[in-house]
Amino acid sequence: MFYREAGQFKKSYKEDQAILPILQDKIGVVVILLIAFVAIPILASDYWLTAILIPFLVFSLAALGLNLLTGYAGQLSLGTAAFMAVGAFAAYNFELRLPYMPALVSFVLAGLTTAIVGIAFGIPSLRIRGFYLAVATLAAQFFIPWLLVKVGWFTNYSSSGVITTQPIEILGFVFDSPAKRYFLVLSIVAFLALVAKNLVRSNLGRAWMAVRDMDVAAEVIGIKIMRTKLIAFGVSSFYCGVAGALYAYAYLGSVEPDGFNLDLSFRILFMIIIGGIGSIMGSFLGAAFITLLPIFLDIVINEGAEILNLKLAAGVTSIMQLLVFGGLIIFFLIVEPLGLARLWQIAKEKLRLWPFPH
Repeated sequence: MFYREAGQFKKSYKEDQAILPILQDKIGVVVILLIAFVAIPILASDYWLTAILIPFLVFSLAALGLNLLTGYAGQLSLGTAAFMAVGAFAAYNFELRLPYMPALVSFVLAGLTTAIVGIAFGIPSLRIRGFYLAVATLAAQFFIPWLLVKVGWFTNYSSSGVITTQPIEILGFVFDSPAKRYFLVLSIVAFLALVAKNLVRSNLGRAWMAVRDMDVAAEVIGIKIMRTKLIAFGVSSFYCGVAGALYAYAYLGSVEPDGFNLDLSFRILFMIIIGGIGSIMGSFLGAAFITLLPIFLDIVINEGAEILNLKLAAGVTSIMQLLVFGGLIIFFLIVEPLGLARLWQIAKEKLRLWPFPH
């Protein structure tokens, strides 16, 4: 009853094609942004900001990058973590070799560097697709960390391969607290999410979806397949590179090449599967699900064990988390392949007709 566009008339084509054409959606987004930018930095503890909210935003950005490639362009990739590693080490080297470079500029350059690497590994997509393309991108997951370890220049000849990031400084302002780093990451993620939302609504986004649905028909109607696929790899890798830089600088503070392993790539892939493939919101919902679910399960399992006076052996909690986690992934693949974003869309459609029968 309160979520309907009745009486909201559009006076132009531009208004009709707005990102948020319904007033209720605009109010909802404003409320979410106010909570994220104002309430959370004031109310959340340093632990929540550092250990939960910042990684949630970073993984949301990485999942968004993968979703642009897999969900919208239909190109499967298993090298997301490797592209994040390129972004992290590129930002580190840009600031190391050019000491007066602002951190924000180094993040952008890291994203561009990762885009170039992503385009290089995306070249096989011109000839292969599906499972074979996933295997080809898997090569990046093994080659890039190996290269970062073997070539000492990338790690500034660190014997252990671990790098410690420089302080985040932009225009003389140092982001040296969890709240400041959270605000920086949130601003970058919100801006890039808005760019992605507009990008998928543009001619390029429609070309991606045409190639995803049927590349032969897309080529017949004049879409340049090679350019479209490579741009998809480049844009996706840019997002993953920026996410990797934020992962190193705003979250961990020190990283090593082995930290960007295949397990991390699968985690990000699961985020878009659970959240919703081909959905901007699904990237955030999936990241929230995978980031918060282990914490929730840990609390439930430990509290349940205390109530039942059970003593759990070491490692049982993590095993139970993996079992529940895997079961939920299978559940979503069977029951709702389009993920949490589709469930949210169905809920909104029902809300628009409530309380009338449908």
